[in-house]
Amino acid sequence: MPQNRRDFLRHSSVIAGSAVASSILPSSATGQAAVAARATPIVRRGKPKLTLRYRPYTIELKHVFTIANSSRTTTPVVLTEIEYDGVVGCGEASMPPYLGESHASVLEFLSRVDLSKYDNPFELDTILRDIDAITSGNTAAKASIDIALHDLLGRLMKQPWYNIWGFNAAKTPYTSFTIGIDTADVVRQKTKEAAEFKVLKVKLGRDTDKMMIETIRSVTNTPITADVNQGWRDRAVALDMLFWLKERGVVMVEQPLPKEQVDDLAWLTERSPLPIIGDEGVQRLTDIPHAKGVYHGINIKLMKCTGMREAHKMIVLARSLGLKVMLGCMTETSCAISAASHLSPMVDWADLDGALLIGNDVYDGTKVVDGKVTLLDRPGIGVEKLKK
Repeated sequence: MPQNRRDFLRHSSVIAGSAVASSILPSSATGQAAVAARATPIVRRGKPKLTLRYRPYTIELKHVFTIANSSRTTTPVVLTEIEYDGVVGCGEASMPPYLGESHASVLEFLSRVDLSKYDNPFELDTILRDIDAITSGNTAAKASIDIALHDLLGRLMKQPWYNIWGFNAAKTPYTSFTIGIDTADVVRQKTKEAAEFKVLKVKLGRDTDKMMIETIRSVTNTPITADVNQGWRDRAVALDMLFWLKERGVVMVEQPLPKEQVDDLAWLTERSPLPIIGDEGVQRLTDIPHAKGVYHGINIKLMKCTGMREAHKMIVLARSLGLKVMLGCMTETSCAISAASHLSPMVDWADLDGALLIGNDVYDGTKVVDGKVTLLDRPGIGVEKLKK
C-alpha cells in the first residue's frame, strides 16, 4: 500500500536526520545511535479517519414568517461537523415543514452514515453517491454531509470554494430580501427596514396579494420578485395577475401554480409577460430536463438538491438547456447560506437572505453589503463559529 504524502515526508525526515547524525557525531556516538535506531522500532501513525458529529438546533425568526400555506416562528436545523486529521468542516440541514424532514428524521438518517470507511475525503463523487443511496428523500440531511465535506476539503486545501471553482468573487449578485405575508402596517415597516436591498422578494398566494404589492409600492420603487408558493389555482386568473404585477415593477415570479398542474404551468409560461421560475416543481438534477417548456427557469436550494455538488451540476445543466437560474435558500444559519453563496457568481438571481431573518445565528460567514452577496477570503465555505 503506498504511503500517504504526510507519512512519506515524516519518514523521509527521519532518514535525513539519521544521515546528518552520522556525519557530525563521533564514531563511538554514531555507533551507539545506530544501535539505538535498530533497537527502537519506527512508529507510524495510522491513516486519519473521517469522523461525523451532529446536534439538533432550533433557529428563531425575527418576525412571524408567513407564506401561502403556512406560518412559523422557528425552523428546526441540525448542525454537522466532519473532522479529518484535526481539520473540521461545518454543515447544516434546515427543515421547513414542507420538506417533510424533522429533527428526528435527520438524526436517524445521520446515525446510519459511516464515514470512517473512506480513506480519501476528496472522493466526493463516491462518498456523496453512497450517502444518497442510503435511502430516498432526506435531502436536507444529505446536504448537511455535502456542505461539511466541502468546507473540510476547502480548509484542507486552504482555499475558498469560489477559488476552487474558478469564480470571480466580485461577480456575485445582489440578494433579494424576503417580506412574508402580513398586515399592511407590518409589511410597510419591513419594507422600510430593507432599505439597503436592491431587490425585494414578496410572498404571495392569498387574497391579500394586491395589498402586499401596493403597500410595498407606497414605500419604495425597488424591483420586486414574487413567490406564490403554489398559491394560485386558475391559470387564466394567474395570467391576469402576472400582467398586473409587471405593471408594478415585479421582475419575475416563482411557482405561481401547484407543481402538479404541469400543463397549466406550460400554458402560463408560454403567455406570461414575466419569467416563471420553478421552485417546488424542481427539486433535483433529474427534474431539470422536464422543466424546459414548463418554466423559464429554476430555483436551486441546497436543502432540496442534497448540497453544493449537485447544485453545481444543476446550474450547468440548466444553462445548457437555456433555462434561467435562481439560487435560493430556506431560513438557515450562515453556514448553509455561506455554502450556497460560493455558487452565486453563476446565477441570474440570488435569494440568500435566510440568515438575515433569524435572531440566533451560530456562525459568522458570507455578508450582505449594500444588498450584494459578499464572499469572504476564508478557506472552505468561509464560516467561523460565533462565541456564545
